[in-house]
Amino acid sequence: MALIKSISGIRGTIGGLPNTNLTPLDIVRFSAAYGSMLLSGNKSAKVVVGRDGRISGDMVNQLVLQTLVGLGIQVVDLGLSTTPTVEMAVKWEKADGGIIITASHNPKEWNALKLLNSDGEFISAEAGAQVLELAAKESFKFAPVDKLGSITTNDTYLDKHIEVVCNHPLVNVEAIRAKNLKIVVDAINSSGAIAMPKLLKALGVEEVIVLNEEVNGKFAHNPEPLPENLSGLSAEVKKKDASLGIAVDPDVDRLCFVCEDGSMFGEEFTLVAVADYVLSNRKGNTVSNMSSTKALKEITLKHGGEYFPSPVGEVNVVKKMKEMNAVIGGEGNGGIIMPDLHYGRDALIGTGLFLSALAQHKNGIKSFRSRYPDYFISKNKIELEQNIDVKDLFEKIKKKYKKQPVNTEDGLKIEFDSDWVHLRTSNTEPIIRIYAESNFETTANNIALRLMQDIKEFL
Repeated sequence: MALIKSISGIRGTIGGLPNTNLTPLDIVRFSAAYGSMLLSGNKSAKVVVGRDGRISGDMVNQLVLQTLVGLGIQVVDLGLSTTPTVEMAVKWEKADGGIIITASHNPKEWNALKLLNSDGEFISAEAGAQVLELAAKESFKFAPVDKLGSITTNDTYLDKHIEVVCNHPLVNVEAIRAKNLKIVVDAINSSGAIAMPKLLKALGVEEVIVLNEEVNGKFAHNPEPLPENLSGLSAEVKKKDASLGIAVDPDVDRLCFVCEDGSMFGEEFTLVAVADYVLSNRKGNTVSNMSSTKALKEITLKHGGEYFPSPVGEVNVVKKMKEMNAVIGGEGNGGIIMPDLHYGRDALIGTGLFLSALAQHKNGIKSFRSRYPDYFISKNKIELEQNIDVKDLFEKIKKKYKKQPVNTEDGLKIEFDSDWVHLRTSNTEPIIRIYAESNFETTANNIALRLMQDIKEFL
């Protein structure tokens, strides 16, 4: 059981003792802290709230809504929605902020409050620190009875989001329709079961088969859209003789594809393929986090742009994208950020752009994948016990590899000729992630294994 308090929100397991898990008391405390921050120096505030399909979603949603009402805040409740839809709705509503109730790719026992600013983007480190401080002090002033807030419900924003995606200048609905695709979607028993079929129909895809379509939060498999969790989707694509498969995570901000033969397109290459398509239409720069494939840099240079790495985390990618005026960016976990739509990972615009790129390709998705290199990223993690001094651990590893180029901007990234390994603590789980990339799968695995042995040795 766990409770992780970070500058971007609060995430934890449902049940158990307060302050060590995400209990009703913790949900109220952090909702009140966030609402109090928005009201600081203001007489009123408006907040957009939406949730994914988790088992605990409705319970957490009710606690969040009523806490904000108790502060005197006007709340717009989107109900079951996607993370990118909530982000866009904040701007459409001209709201002061938003709360997304989702633990993203975490298992079913987890939930979280993701906190947004008035731009529909994750709050800054400074704002996050303020929320944590207010929560710790329980420094809240609730509204008197005649100044309580109100709740309005609005379930139209997902349709508006889909409409905006279909009208995007680089999304070619006619070309997608002409491709006559049959697509299998793994909706992982959450919001994607509502969002993805609607989107695909609007994009002109007539045959859509949905796996795990009951929105009950009882995830049919580990909800992170990684190859090892998508065997069911892979088998169904082959069984139904489909053009491709699509997998999203529970809050629909991550996206990956399965080829017609059941093989993986590779979640790292979702961004690479979309960026290649965007850059062939718009010249400019790109950004991804430093745990993402080097293929994006190569594609960007090919199109005459510049590539910039950022620390891991959507807020960091967005900050770097704004600084470098990037035309596209994201993360190698299947997160696409299209700034002319909004600064947030969005599987809906990602799908529209990817299918538009595929529609221009003569053959199927397997052939489309062959346009890009076969780099391998070995993705691993080590669970952390409490009170581990990670900073000291990383210093020891840095010392061991002092002859190699090392970047300490976000954890520890070590380069070995054309290969690299990145070690960092997770923002969302009590773990160290160890990612290594090479032209060869065995080399990537061996580099990661070597560093994991180093970690265990120094621990």
